[in-house]
Amino acid sequence: MPANPEDVSTIDGVIRAFYEVVNVAPDAPRQWARDRTLYAPWIHFVAIGSKLTVFDHPSFVAQAEPLMREGFREPELRRIVHRYGNIAHVASSYELLRRSDGSRYTRGVNYIQLYFDGQRWWIASVVWQDEDAEHPIPPELLPPSP
Repeated sequence: MPANPEDVSTIDGVIRAFYEVVNVAPDAPRQWARDRTLYAPWIHFVAIGSKLTVFDHPSFVAQAEPLMREGFREPELRRIVHRYGNIAHVASSYELLRRSDGSRYTRGVNYIQLYFDGQRWWIASVVWQDEDAEHPIPPELLPPSP
């Protein structure tokens, strides 16, 4: 499947698509083919938690699929982009919401590395960690107070 130009022509487009593909209603069709178009062929996803887990795209999909079956909501809270030429680092905070009642399950931070090849943006790696008592989300990545 070719990438949607709106998904990959800007950093904002890539990050929007990154979150759209994982926000699904229970038993809704998945967008794994669209998701795959966002990443470099060598993509690795790294989950930091009680243990370190590294996924390639197929193993990430296999791990995520049971969550998707129940419905999954992961809205972005705030983003900080650092760009230098054709490379970018995006720090993006998120919260995971329970599909059944919309209550917050957890929140955390994604660190996303991107590069521009002259034609489009590619995600080269994604590393994330859920928030815990020892590792609160930094204030600059929290939504502004009302």
